[in-house]
This record gives sequence, C-alpha cells and structure tokens, in this order.
Amino acid sequence: MSNIQIESVRHPFDDPRIASKAVTALIRADAMGLLPRKITCLDDSAIRCLGTGLERAGICRRLLPELRGGVGTDLVHLSGVLEEIRDALDESPVPATEWPALQEVLGAELLATLVGISASSVRRYLAGARATPDAVAVRLHFLAMVVADLAGAYNDIGVRRWFGRARKRLGGSSPDQLLGGDWWPDDDGPNRVRELAASLAGSPVT
Repeated sequence: MSNIQIESVRHPFDDPRIASKAVTALIRADAMGLLPRKITCLDDSAIRCLGTGLERAGICRRLLPELRGGVGTDLVHLSGVLEEIRDALDESPVPATEWPALQEVLGAELLATLVGISASSVRRYLAGARATPDAVAVRLHFLAMVVADLAGAYNDIGVRRWFGRARKRLGGSSPDQLLGGDWWPDDDGPNRVRELAASLAGSPVT
C-alpha cells in the first residue's frame, strides 16, 4: 500500500465533499486489496477502476453499470453513490484479497497476532490452502478498515508501530493488546480501537 497517489483532480471531484467521499471509498478498497492499478488522478477513470475491483469482489452489483459508464456530474446523486459504496465496503469481507494486502502492510507475524491465529495459519490462508473461517474473515476485514483509516495519517511503518503504542484513549493499553485471540469487532476493546483509528482519518501526520 498505497495504490492511491492523487496528483490531479477533475470535475466533479474538485468539490471537497465529493473528493472526500471518493478518496474514502478508494482507500478502503485499496486496504482490501481491490484496486487493480494505481490511482493518480481523481476522476471518472478512478471510479471505473474502483468499479472493476467491486465487480471482482461481488460488491455493489446494482451500481456496476453506472460505475462502468461514468457517474455523471449530479453532486447529490454522486454523493449518494459514494456513500453506498463506502458502506458496502465496510460490510463486505473479502479474505482472498485482504490477506495479501494486509500481509504487505503488517507482515505475517503482526497480522497473525492481531487476527488471533498462528503465523502458519496466515501462510495457509495466503496460499489458498485452507478456506478462511467466517469469524477470522470478519476480524481480518475489521483490520483492513482500521488500516484504511490509518492510511491518511501514517506510512506502512507508522501503521505497524501504531498497533504497538500505548494510548491514553485506550486506557493505557496499545491496540494490539485489545486485539488478538477470539475477539469480535463489536467488543468494547476492538470498538475503541476502531474509533481511535477513525479519529485519525485524514490527519496530516506522516
């Protein structure tokens, strides 16, 4: 990560509200390993690229014809489309692409610790030698969304270090202490980790 390196912006994505929602959707898709290429211009082609990733993952099928043909310039409609994509990505684990994407950022050992499994199991899931159990897929996807939230504030090294740092907002614990084992995203500890990561989304910290 990252496949998103915006160098230019074209209408209608020059509207700050639309740009923010588009970038959020793209960053989430990137953290899930769904973007087939780098995005350097925020325009219709970026959204078509996003649509390709969504189609491969079976997400937002209803919107795919529109994404392939161009989303138009109606800001209200475009805002709604981007919000629907964002929410669908948040609710749609895709372990086949999330394993390699997160392994690249976190490394196999840290990823195994955070998901609550062994490093050998991570390698088997990465190789496709074993199907990912639903509970593990849910935790993996939760981590992808946390990494997406952190992507605007940290590079990959910073993301890895973030999980090991004690935080006042976590009661003096580090994120990796509140994850690991048989946890669920709605549990108190993981929920606080997600809230903390989300509060950093868009931060200029590097």
